[in-house]
Amino acid sequence: MAKKVKAQARETFIVEAMVEAFSDLMAADPEAFRTKFRKMAADPFAFYRGSACLFYADVAAEEDRWADERTSRIWIQGDLHAENFGTYMDGSGVLIFDVNDFDEAYVGHFTWDLKRFAASVAVMCWQKALSDEAIGQLIEAFVRGYVAQVRWFLDTEDDAEYSLNLDTAKGAVLDALHVARLSTRAAMLDRVTRVDDNNRVFRDLAGVRRLKQRERAKVEKAFERYLDTIPETKRFRGIAYDIKDVIGKTGFGIGSAGLPSYTVLIEGFSQALDNDAVLSIKQGNVAAPSRVLDDAAVHGYFKHHGHRTAVSQRALQAHADPLLGYTDIDGVGFVVSEISPYESDLDWSELTEPGELTEVIEQLGQAVAKVHCVADSDSDQSLVDFQTEEAIATVIGDDEDEFVADIVEFGHRYAAIVREDHRRFVEAFRGGRIPGVSST
Repeated sequence: MAKKVKAQARETFIVEAMVEAFSDLMAADPEAFRTKFRKMAADPFAFYRGSACLFYADVAAEEDRWADERTSRIWIQGDLHAENFGTYMDGSGVLIFDVNDFDEAYVGHFTWDLKRFAASVAVMCWQKALSDEAIGQLIEAFVRGYVAQVRWFLDTEDDAEYSLNLDTAKGAVLDALHVARLSTRAAMLDRVTRVDDNNRVFRDLAGVRRLKQRERAKVEKAFERYLDTIPETKRFRGIAYDIKDVIGKTGFGIGSAGLPSYTVLIEGFSQALDNDAVLSIKQGNVAAPSRVLDDAAVHGYFKHHGHRTAVSQRALQAHADPLLGYTDIDGVGFVVSEISPYESDLDWSELTEPGELTEVIEQLGQAVAKVHCVADSDSDQSLVDFQTEEAIATVIGDDEDEFVADIVEFGHRYAAIVREDHRRFVEAFRGGRIPGVSST
């Protein structure tokens, strides 16, 4: 009986965390959330991807011996799981493999990123039928790669000089960069646009919504406000930014369910049709870490969630997208960024053996250290005003083995919780016990 009561209490906790995080969006678009929840029901890893709010409700309740006054106030990616890495072309024209999703980015404990990733490795590799010993070794490789890279940053003056690129990456990470290098802007434009009356317009693909005149005018006004948020040093000259077409979309992915968005086609550097750019204007969401942090200085730093996303990405990325910015529509914050032609993700389904996984995961540890260590007083934000690499290295000190052991233990333990939570979530959803979203 006690076990049954405990199971029921955990299901209630899961449902309440979901409702608290998503109730407004569920009310606005229940169909999108029904799709999101069906995708989350597919397997434990899909559930973990979509339940960052639950992760933070759990992890915030635990003691964190590695979080002091400084290391609890570091820019973090906020939703660091195995599938939130990929390629992009940075603002200086270099192809980079790095963290590539900043929707949940915030200021918090640096360990939260490491723990979230460690648990994602444990969940993913359990689904690959790897042993607990092999999973522990993979998490250890990630953490030791992270710590070594943090210490490397202590000895260099320019944090931005390191990256995983065509010269430094190995194995599957290098393969992803090679795939991205073969991509072209023209090919992407041909997929999503067509030439009509000697000019480009969007294709009427699935999920595309044509805007009525009043809504389009509102989006165009928001776009004008966005232009003022691009730093002067990153602003293009000439005819760039002229709008060619606008469409509406609604997010149905695991992370973007219910969030309205628009896609804007703009003129490139010239009137040639092969260098136009496609921008996403997506409503910012409440960052999951922000739900468990009570810090007025941090909360008050941001104008809205679109502003928070853009500021966080600029802090966490060296040479961020020059088109990155923010705006507002009807008082709601939106983040604006380019839909890059040069995106390529890891194909985790092809990585099955511990050796090849270790090579990749160790590099991801280095990439995470990079985003943490560029996000300090060297960037153009003022919320974190100290050298994060020094703060992290100091709190770890000579206790690296204990630090590694803590993250490994958390990864194993929380992955087991996720597998049980996934089952409880599926049963709650099937049984109609999640208010606001029907399973039928």
